[in-house]
Amino acid sequence: MTRAAAGPHLSDRQRLHWLRLIRTPNVGPASFRDLINRFGSAETAIEMLPEIMMAGGANRPVRVPSMAEAEAEMQLARRCGARFVALGEHDYPQTLTRMDNPPPLLAVKGTAAVFGLPPVAIVGARNASLAGIKMARMLASELGRNGYGVISGLARGIDTAAHQGSLDTGTVGVLAGGIDRPYPPENVGLCDEIAERGAIVSEMPFGWEPRAQDFPRRNRIVAGLSLGLVVVEAAQRSGSLISARLAGEMGRLVFAVPGSPLDPRAAGSNGLLKDGATLVTEAADVLEALAPLVGRQPFAPARLEEPPDFTATPPPVDGDRARVIEALGPVPVEVDELIRHTWLHPAQIFMILLELDLAGRLERHSGGRVSLVEPDM
Repeated sequence: MTRAAAGPHLSDRQRLHWLRLIRTPNVGPASFRDLINRFGSAETAIEMLPEIMMAGGANRPVRVPSMAEAEAEMQLARRCGARFVALGEHDYPQTLTRMDNPPPLLAVKGTAAVFGLPPVAIVGARNASLAGIKMARMLASELGRNGYGVISGLARGIDTAAHQGSLDTGTVGVLAGGIDRPYPPENVGLCDEIAERGAIVSEMPFGWEPRAQDFPRRNRIVAGLSLGLVVVEAAQRSGSLISARLAGEMGRLVFAVPGSPLDPRAAGSNGLLKDGATLVTEAADVLEALAPLVGRQPFAPARLEEPPDFTATPPPVDGDRARVIEALGPVPVEVDELIRHTWLHPAQIFMILLELDLAGRLERHSGGRVSLVEPDM
């Protein structure tokens, strides 16, 4: 896969302000994008955050990391041999820009050259069988020999086997915690090996110990980095099925290796096959399905600037906010539907949704849908 042409490059000061903004509580990839679109820079957006959050109903002051804290994290990254790559820059993985709301900043340790390989994710059970581990290692090795990069989440079992099988050809490990906090601990050595020949990535802060709720975020990046995702052994209600669902929602191809109906570790992957996933018994099955997707024109450089033009209409007033909040509820709705219902200008709707998001009162869903949640008291 040909790398996209070099995009814009952040200055050191801009990168620090991007880091401060994305590390601010309630600022996620979607609200980060909206803030940059609205105010033109992270520095200006940070200045406006208290006013926006209060308009959305926040019940406590915003705590924005200081410049000193951002500089300290940058220094820690350098000591770890890592760097922060911004959305739109040349070294940012281009497949990741094709997902909804990609991480604005990605911590990368290793070589960005691996992002130029057509990527395939391989995921599966932590308590994998020997047959499953052998299959994952074989698939990763064969895909690597055919010029593909292998993406996985560095978990025990299938993930570990997938990384091991593709160490010599190119693999990317995605962490649920900070790059300096590899998990599980027994894969610290594997992380070092991957960073020497491939890349380790994370959107989480340095020093962050992974929690249970961080692994779905990790799975989202695994799916977003790939053109297709292969599941090798997955129980029902497993993280691998979350990855498969996310991959499907992103328009990625979903593959599954069949397993014994008597083995609960195969119940999830067999279920994916019933739901239409592509059956895989050898690497050729994956190669054949992905061949039409490889070699296309490089992806257009990612841009944060996009409509609507917030400056073209009057700012929303309290009555506008009340209409939007009344229309929202716990059931996700499309933003276009909200615009039609309230008769407000799209720029006003987007501003109100941004206020609610930053106040912790909005939940974003796949497909651009949103729902209302009440803030913690």
